[in-house]
Amino acid sequence: MPSIRDLKKDVNFILGDIIEAVYIWEAGSGNKESEEGTVIIDEAIEVYDSLMDKINQKKVDNAKSHFRTIRTELEEKATKLVEQLNNLEA
Repeated sequence: MPSIRDLKKDVNFILGDIIEAVYIWEAGSGNKESEEGTVIIDEAIEVYDSLMDKINQKKVDNAKSHFRTIRTELEEKATKLVEQLNNLEA
């Protein structure tokens, strides 16, 4: 089983890359601080906070299942955010 530290790094890198992609889209399209981009960034931050809270829970019945669920949730929410990013218009 991968370590908790690796899971935290994955959460940080994946959501950080999504936020960075929003900034790149804004710079490339001339939509600085766009409302659409801000919504995606805010949602990514909320997902980050939520997942980190779940990762840092101390009392869990089945740790393996708990962390597998977190990884699945990360994949689902990241996919949704990327789809939102891909739907932004230039």
